[in-house]
Amino acid sequence: MKRDGHIHTPFCPHGTKDTLDSYIEEAINQGFSQLTFTEHAPLPACFIDSTPTRDSGMNPDFLDAYFSSLQRVKREYAADLTIQIGLEVDYIEGFEKETAAFLNEYGPLLDDSILSVHFLKRLANWYCLDYSADLFGEMTEIFGSTGAVYKTYFETVKRSIEADLGSFKPKRIGHITLVHKFQKRFPCERDFSMEIDGLLQLIKKNGYELDFNGAGLIKPLCCESYPPPAIAQKAKEMGIPLIYGSDAHQAKDIGQGFKDMPLLHHN
Repeated sequence: MKRDGHIHTPFCPHGTKDTLDSYIEEAINQGFSQLTFTEHAPLPACFIDSTPTRDSGMNPDFLDAYFSSLQRVKREYAADLTIQIGLEVDYIEGFEKETAAFLNEYGPLLDDSILSVHFLKRLANWYCLDYSADLFGEMTEIFGSTGAVYKTYFETVKRSIEADLGSFKPKRIGHITLVHKFQKRFPCERDFSMEIDGLLQLIKKNGYELDFNGAGLIKPLCCESYPPPAIAQKAKEMGIPLIYGSDAHQAKDIGQGFKDMPLLHHN
């Protein structure tokens, strides 16, 4: 079964307005038989998005339209492929209760979901690590070094795995090496193999899945999947399910990186 488990939609405030149908038609053309649409869930109401454009999460006013639109295409394309309704939920340190409350409300409408870390906390502020290379560079100064950003990222992913977010907590951990996005410009000399091994052990212990994300392969300052092949191979050997995700933010991104991720072709 060829599956894409991480796809965004026209409801993404920082994506394109490509229609759901255009994403689906592209997926059908590429031979996918199962899709999960995972739009960025709205951020907690009391959290201030620190990105310059403040467009990291969906407008909560659009949630009803999002679910009804996905229910429509789920019905209309049922003969062609399986469509799952999902969300990509941000784990934001300090907002666990708000996130759990959101999931308790909307979890019953979800078939599938992803838990991801994009924001890192430093003192009383939060910073989005994947917004741009320039902002990542500013973070290395604020946190003290590139290694300090990496350390905080992996610690935050660990907290996300361990967090009690209720019975509707996502079971798939998103792009666990997203901090590598700008590694060609900001290389990190410190080895975080032990930390990543620890994350895999926790994912295994909790029975979670791993988002095997192709978006990094087409990012010019990354040039590798999230996680890279060696880590994905280790996860597979541990019995952790690897779920391919294009992380498409426009229809033409469906399948990105797939052909250059040979591990997927031996599942």
